[in-house]
Amino acid sequence: MRRNIVHVGSGQLTYEIREIVEVANELAEFGVEITWENIGDPVAKGETIPSWIKDIIVDLVTHDDTYGYVATRGVSGTQQFLADCVNGRGGTQITKDDIVFFNGLGDAVAKIFGFLKREARVIGPSPAYSTHSSAEAAHSGYNHLTYELDPDNGWLPDLVDIENKVKYNDAIAGILIINPDNPTGAVYPRETLEKIVDIARRHRIFVICDEIYSHIVYDDASTVHLSEVIGEVPGMALRGISKEYPWPGGRCGWIEVYNQNSYPMFRQYIQSIVNAKMLEVCSTSLPQHSIPLVMGHPNYTGHLKMRRDMFSNRADEAYAALKGVDGISVVKPKGAFYMSVLFDEGALNNDQSLPIDDDRIRRYIEGKVEDVEVDKRFVYYLLAATGICVVPLTGFCCSQKGFRITLLETDDTKRQWTFKTVADSIDAYLGSN
Repeated sequence: MRRNIVHVGSGQLTYEIREIVEVANELAEFGVEITWENIGDPVAKGETIPSWIKDIIVDLVTHDDTYGYVATRGVSGTQQFLADCVNGRGGTQITKDDIVFFNGLGDAVAKIFGFLKREARVIGPSPAYSTHSSAEAAHSGYNHLTYELDPDNGWLPDLVDIENKVKYNDAIAGILIINPDNPTGAVYPRETLEKIVDIARRHRIFVICDEIYSHIVYDDASTVHLSEVIGEVPGMALRGISKEYPWPGGRCGWIEVYNQNSYPMFRQYIQSIVNAKMLEVCSTSLPQHSIPLVMGHPNYTGHLKMRRDMFSNRADEAYAALKGVDGISVVKPKGAFYMSVLFDEGALNNDQSLPIDDDRIRRYIEGKVEDVEVDKRFVYYLLAATGICVVPLTGFCCSQKGFRITLLETDDTKRQWTFKTVADSIDAYLGSN
């Protein structure tokens, strides 16, 4: 073509969580039964939506207004309901116009980074969630800037690392937090959040906090929402219904914007995001209409507690199955529904493998593991030998070697088999050379 039509950041758009599906599907054609542990979809793993939530959705479908457009920022009554929830926590107060809806948080993230000035960077955690890291890198055309999460400190952020990188790189305009964290399951205490906000305050930058798992915090952990600690610092929290109802297919997320009217440049930036959404008219209407009815229902608090307890018990199971395996370290999750497994330094090499009886499968996977990271090599062999599909930690914009597994399987026998099989496979793989 006479002109280069490829965006400068196109090479940064990677999503290992989904990319490994292509390999798994090819193995399935060879007859391998796949156990999907790569993606955070509770419904796909067998979670049943409560009948009272279904009843609300069914009733909404009978209302003509749920089929039409809504205001660009969202359904007014739902915006007000969510603003009241924020204001009821104490801390920074907002109005309904500080709530902006999107077609899932993937849409929100694309707008947040897509309409940020290219030279302005947002530093995020490593391991990183791919949607954030890829979008931020793509907007700039450079590798995503990261600060370290420390596995020896419960996967909490290295505050000194954040401070130094923000201090000595004036291109950094924002700090991204994921709390509770994906992929580690870490939950940030109030003090940690306050210190990150203080860094942002002193260096005059904004804060983004992905709070999609904010209501999946186990009883032995304590945290707060960003709105409770942000004070006068500009920022936003990202929320949604995909992990809570759960309704991932509803594609319904929103941002809560803090202090936009105190900072003209930040207000202009937020307005550009709203304007971009305006070009699409609005986000999907029916899920928005459901939020006050579901979240305001008397059963909702018990529903959230039931799910917290369920995932906490599964975290105990996963930790018990893997904590004694030589060559790895694990930190028991405190929230969300993931656990990251970290291989010891030097434990992995390019000569290790797992036995694969079918020659076709063995040859296929041997072709896939050439010139890949050593943790991805393990993940591919695990997939070919057992059918268990996990995600390598290096796929999360991370130099540390490991993998992420979920706590979503609803079949108790299969879930326990999965954890045990992973543990046995690590032993066999590390001892194979």
